Amino acid sequence: MVCPSWLSFILYNPFRKAFTRREAILNESGVTGNSVVLEVGAGNGFLTEALAEGSGKVYAVELQDGMIRKLRKRVARFGDRVSIIKGDISLISLDEELADVCILYYSFHEFGDKEKAADTISRAIKYGGLISIYEPTFEVGKQSMQRTAMLFEQRGFVQAQEKEGLFTRFMSFKKIPITDIAQ
Repeated sequence: MVCPSWLSFILYNPFRKAFTRREAILNESGVTGNSVVLEVGAGNGFLTEALAEGSGKVYAVELQDGMIRKLRKRVARFGDRVSIIKGDISLISLDEELADVCILYYSFHEFGDKEKAADTISRAIKYGGLISIYEPTFEVGKQSMQRTAMLFEQRGFVQAQEKEGLFTRFMSFKKIPITDIAQ
């Protein structure tokens, strides 16, 4: 179930901000000052503002109008370094090889059509680029994460990292040419 915008205060609050190491998320996702980042499920901008501060450009995809209103306010100071794209990732069209990094922070489990979402995301990532997926342990089990991994592996990605914490499961994948997979 997608978090409704009227509950967005639970996504951006002092406790979450204090206990979520957003800089560490950027580091383990390979985000640099020059990176073009695709953030899918941007919500009200909890991670988007850190991405905007630490990268060259952010494309923030969000489905809900209420979240987008809050997101616009939160990232206004970054100007054209943040582009907000309204829509369902499984239904929108993005440029091929648009981004160096894609971050899905507590969002992939909420997607209705995960196959089409994986297709869109996979096309939008450059070869050599990374996808980082963070999911809440209390909602997403190991088997669900493995199914997610398979979706991206079938689309030309290899797993780069995996870890599990008390609250978060994390996996990252690197996009490689299909010819490199066979070797």
